[in-house]
Amino acid sequence: MLFRKPILLLAFFLFTFIFLSNINAQSSTAFVEKTSEKINLDGFLEEAAWQKASIVSNFTQNFPIDTLPAQSQTEVRLLFDANFLYISAVCRGNAANDFVVTSLRRDFDWELNDNFTVYLNPSQDQLNGFTFSVSPYNVQLEGLIFEGDNISASWDNKWYSAAQIQEGFWTVEMAIPFKTLRFPPEKNTWKVNFARNDVRRNEISAWVRVPINFSVAALAFTGDLVFEEKIEKKGANISLIPYLTGSTSDNKLDQEKTDYQANAGFDAKIAVTPSLNLDLTVNPDFSQVEVDRQVTNLDRFEIFFPERRQFFLENSDLFERFGFSRIRPFFSRRIGIGRDTTTGLIVQNPIYYGARLSGKIDKNWRVGLLNMQTAKDAAAGINSQNYTVAAFQRQLFSRSNVAGIFINRQTFGSLAEGASRFTRIAGLDYNVQSADNKWRGKVFYHRAFLPDPNSGKNELLRETYAHAAYLAYNSRRFYAAWNHELVGKNYNINDIGFVLRNSHWRFEYWAGYNFYPKSKIINRHGIYGYLNFYTDLYFNLNDRNFSLQYNFLFLNQSYIEAGYYRDFLRLFFPFDPTNTGGEVFEIGSQIQNSGFWLYYYSDRRKRFNIEASLDRSAYYTGNRTNVETTLNYRFQPYGAIALSLAHNDIQLPAPYNSVKLWIISPRIDVSFTDKLFLTTFLQYNNQIENINLNARLQWRFKPVSDLFLVYSENYFPQDFQTKNRALVLKLSYWLNL
Repeated sequence: MLFRKPILLLAFFLFTFIFLSNINAQSSTAFVEKTSEKINLDGFLEEAAWQKASIVSNFTQNFPIDTLPAQSQTEVRLLFDANFLYISAVCRGNAANDFVVTSLRRDFDWELNDNFTVYLNPSQDQLNGFTFSVSPYNVQLEGLIFEGDNISASWDNKWYSAAQIQEGFWTVEMAIPFKTLRFPPEKNTWKVNFARNDVRRNEISAWVRVPINFSVAALAFTGDLVFEEKIEKKGANISLIPYLTGSTSDNKLDQEKTDYQANAGFDAKIAVTPSLNLDLTVNPDFSQVEVDRQVTNLDRFEIFFPERRQFFLENSDLFERFGFSRIRPFFSRRIGIGRDTTTGLIVQNPIYYGARLSGKIDKNWRVGLLNMQTAKDAAAGINSQNYTVAAFQRQLFSRSNVAGIFINRQTFGSLAEGASRFTRIAGLDYNVQSADNKWRGKVFYHRAFLPDPNSGKNELLRETYAHAAYLAYNSRRFYAAWNHELVGKNYNINDIGFVLRNSHWRFEYWAGYNFYPKSKIINRHGIYGYLNFYTDLYFNLNDRNFSLQYNFLFLNQSYIEAGYYRDFLRLFFPFDPTNTGGEVFEIGSQIQNSGFWLYYYSDRRKRFNIEASLDRSAYYTGNRTNVETTLNYRFQPYGAIALSLAHNDIQLPAPYNSVKLWIISPRIDVSFTDKLFLTTFLQYNNQIENINLNARLQWRFKPVSDLFLVYSENYFPQDFQTKNRALVLKLSYWLNL
């Protein structure tokens, strides 16, 4: 087969690098002492148990100089009892208590807020874990860590904290329920690291030293967290999260009457074991989820928007990280939507239920099983669908694994024209990361089983495969990567997965080099080159992208880069490069574009800061100028105002369209308290002739229990007449049984 030699060659390199890099000499140890004393979570650390606890200190800088001790030192203490892991920190170094915070809203931007953070890896695989952060104003941020250093901050769960700003320092206490965590009950040693972000001093530090070319979230750099005795599981670990909604909506385009609806459902989280969780949902409602940010679409292919719905987030990497970003066999956002056959529009489709079992069954094995059933909408011509996904991961060596997935989408009832009865996909991925985090890579092969509409009932399409291999190296100064992809011409899985394009080979390479000068202004500067090209299955060139850039990161963390690029593309379907319904370039058209870009963002510690880019290039047979700017002002600690502008000026000769495309989006985030938040934004997009208003008021009256009031409206920009609007009230409550 064409791709057999690349797979064998890459596998040889991967195994070689695993053995050569399988040394990670982290020897730091933090001891957790058991306490019978009640910890009053007030942020003052006055209990005798805190005074007796061992101190973890001597933090080292990650930024700006990763070989120096932290100037803003931090002292950490740890305790536990039958129900909680307690973590306290004394955060020194900001004598004036001049903190930088964006707002009192939960799930803040980590880099832009002073905070203390803990990274927990209970399974000790140095790949999957939890992160919990607290700002000096006791604003919380939690997330799931996957693939060693990636964080999903959308995950939400119950934990407690308190912070106090004192004279010349601030303190924090955290109480993390063992019921919130997934951990192996037979072990009394986890992996851990602690980090501190002192934004005013412009310093990021960690207990276990993390090199500057890696994030402090990287679980490759962790010490041992040793409990005085094993943690015993006591009682059932079941959480029930019911909800109630009421909504009103009307559609002025169809001149429909105002529609009033009420709805109810629930989610449940059941800990089958301390490290294996069963999630259930019945009649879920996602109306509180913030809408996607609009973008100007000048691409020939579908745009990817990430999953935001809470049910899908825990252990989501078990299901959704197979393949690559442009070749995903499973994409959960396909569930709960359908195409209205009367209007041709994508609409939401109710989900009857969902069940998902996921987590660790021992140190080496992770498993995931998901099943969901969607409703039938006869008026819209949408069939009822069942989705089943089964996945596993088996850890190999120190930080690598082999993973497998099987997916089945099954249609019920009579099929709409052009629809298929099922889509089935099976695949294997081999993921590798070296112990020192410098090497990482992946090899995968996936196969889809799709009915052939032009053959007999039992025949399947051929050439329904996808394969890729990737290897990257990242050191302090030099980094590089190599990637190739192969997608068969009939790998059509966008009813359950995400594939940007099929019937192609792709080859991708990049490399860069960083310099760290002895300077009071510049932290680093470096050069970066990128080459990417697509061919058809017979290696005839379809696309080629080459770029070269130089960048500077300053000590105040402002950043600037400049680059040049040169592109080639051959169209294999007719395409209007403005996506405005104009004259198209025909199949086989060959286009060469070249241009330059500038990108800059200012010191984000300042209350007013700016992000801006300029891109000027040849574009098909004309020219394109793209300018994007975001202006930010924060009135800390209560919120921020932002204004985003994106302008594309495309000039093409007749008969093609010349257009000036705008997206203008003002946004206001207000946190009245650390429990009451308002987000309002407007999006004007003249490419789709729409103005969208979205306002969301959230009251978190108890941990992970919320009242949402959401209003949305779409207008015609010419006269501001309403297209449609909706108002939703939703109440959810987290109940531990």
